[in-house]
Amino acid sequence: MDAYRVLQVAPDCEDEVLHGAFRALALKYHPDRDPTQHAARRMAELNQAYALVRDPRTRTRHDAARRRASVTTIQPASAGGAPPPRSTAAGSRLTFGRYAGWTLRDLARQDPDYLRWLSRHTSGIRYRTEIYAILGKMAIGAA
Repeated sequence: MDAYRVLQVAPDCEDEVLHGAFRALALKYHPDRDPTQHAARRMAELNQAYALVRDPRTRTRHDAARRRASVTTIQPASAGGAPPPRSTAAGSRLTFGRYAGWTLRDLARQDPDYLRWLSRHTSGIRYRTEIYAILGKMAIGAA
């Protein structure tokens, strides 16, 4: 598990940022606010991730393990992401980032979280309407 990804922070962030991110996400997914199974799973992930990085010693060990894992993982040649699928799907193709060459439809099947993020990011503004339509057809919320 990558604790930083779960907490939605950069690996080199300050302790206060980690704490704030945990608090904000815990408030969102706390069982008193959201009784769904998804929220319970997400809260368990948050607790586990925060336990790995809240203490300086455990954070140092976690960071070392992340570095070892990234060194031993073979990265594909295309900007750190998987090569684009050989799809003839209609629609826009990304020309930047780890999914350069991917269509939005292929990306929605592979990594809908990235597509949701892209719909909120400035680099994805030009694709926002198409992203919302794709996620709507897949019954995945855009927010």
